[in-house]
Amino acid sequence: MIARRALPAALLPLFARPSAAQQPWPSRPLRIVIPWPPGQATDLVGRLMAQALTDRLGQNVVPENRAGAGGSIGTDSVAKAAPDGYTLLAASIGPISLGPLVNRVPYDVQRDFAPVATFSGSPYFLVVKSDSRFNDARSLIAHMKANPGQLSYASSGVGGAQHILTAIFLARAQAEALHVPFQGSGPAMAALLGGQVDWAIETLAAAGALIRNGQLKAFGTTAGRRTSLMPEVPPLAEAADIPGYDYTGWIGLMAPAATPRPVLDRIAAALADAARQPEMLQRLAGIGTEALFNDPDGFRTLLAQYRANFEPAIRQLGIRAE
Repeated sequence: MIARRALPAALLPLFARPSAAQQPWPSRPLRIVIPWPPGQATDLVGRLMAQALTDRLGQNVVPENRAGAGGSIGTDSVAKAAPDGYTLLAASIGPISLGPLVNRVPYDVQRDFAPVATFSGSPYFLVVKSDSRFNDARSLIAHMKANPGQLSYASSGVGGAQHILTAIFLARAQAEALHVPFQGSGPAMAALLGGQVDWAIETLAAAGALIRNGQLKAFGTTAGRRTSLMPEVPPLAEAADIPGYDYTGWIGLMAPAATPRPVLDRIAAALADAARQPEMLQRLAGIGTEALFNDPDGFRTLLAQYRANFEPAIRQLGIRAE
């Protein structure tokens, strides 16, 4: 029989130490990839989520901007990340619900991602410069109908939410305008203020302060109802005579597919707690969004509903990325 030698006492702690995979999660900092530049609605909400998780998980949660290609570059980086709970995506309606319906993207939403939670939602607003010759949505549409392609509109990128919602708006209004995409909402709003484009459909996170200080005029909201965020602005369904035009955006967190469900549930629980806090509700309203919490299962249902609503409309209207 071969004699077994006892391990030196100094080596016992090394062999007794659990592997990294066995360590309680989270045992190191997390990152939230934000697939947009700073100042975008997803960026602002993503940073609020990062702080909320930092406060509740006991680890730093670091926001990381990876912008480009209508949000698909940063989104794809998370699709290919390890499913260990340490890399999350600040997800939004554009790269997840809309872009894949009109663009070829390098990821498959249903195959590559696990929904974690939605955190906020908001409508978009049709805006023009304060000195625009147009005074309402009807006069803007009438001019575009009489002069196809003469006016231009800004978006945060080809295939993004602003682009798709505007394309649906133009198709429903039977009007034409030139699309001018930018790398994010900040540059798009700067171009609008600078007179490089004539109008845009944009989030309150990007346009709200400009509306309130008088630099922009808001003609209508994409929601089918007035919103508490800006109750004086009518829905475009009414202001532009487009019955049934009713679209709102969402922002939340997704993880790489195969991320353990207990990890997803713990992140979702932390966000649920944050979404109940009056201070968080005020901060969300301050950047032009409302609390909209869904757990992983509710988020998955929401994604299915958005696909069912948008896919037929996009197919019927023949909307494709330029």
